[in-house]
Amino acid sequence: MKEYNFTINGNKYHVSIDKVEGQTIDVEVNGTPYSVEVDQEIRQPMTTKTPKLVRSVASSVPSTDATPQSAKTNKGGAINSPLPGTILDIYVKEGDKVTAGQKLLLLEAMKMENNIDSDKEGTITSVKVRKGDAVMEGDVLIMID
Repeated sequence: MKEYNFTINGNKYHVSIDKVEGQTIDVEVNGTPYSVEVDQEIRQPMTTKTPKLVRSVASSVPSTDATPQSAKTNKGGAINSPLPGTILDIYVKEGDKVTAGQKLLLLEAMKMENNIDSDKEGTITSVKVRKGDAVMEGDVLIMID
């Protein structure tokens, strides 16, 4: 059943389409039922169209390295913001040596505080944000070499 609200010449109408069969449509206008005949047959779709979610297929190349990724040591690179938020505190400065898992800064996102930890070891080459800065997802926060 579909429902519509119309205003015609200042008058308001609430219309419900109850049934469509061939050239006859059963409607209700402001609570009063009517059977309306149209010039040609109204065809209804046989199925409803549901949008499909299409995701790109990730390449699955088997690794010959038996060491799990979490046990590997990553060196250098950028630490990016995982989600939009505000920088509340920064725990490192340029020149500091960091290890994987070390807390780098505190990010407030969706009224929650999130620790941003290093996933790399190395030396902080630059801190791209300051306390109070608003960041978007993917923004570079800290560079490690």
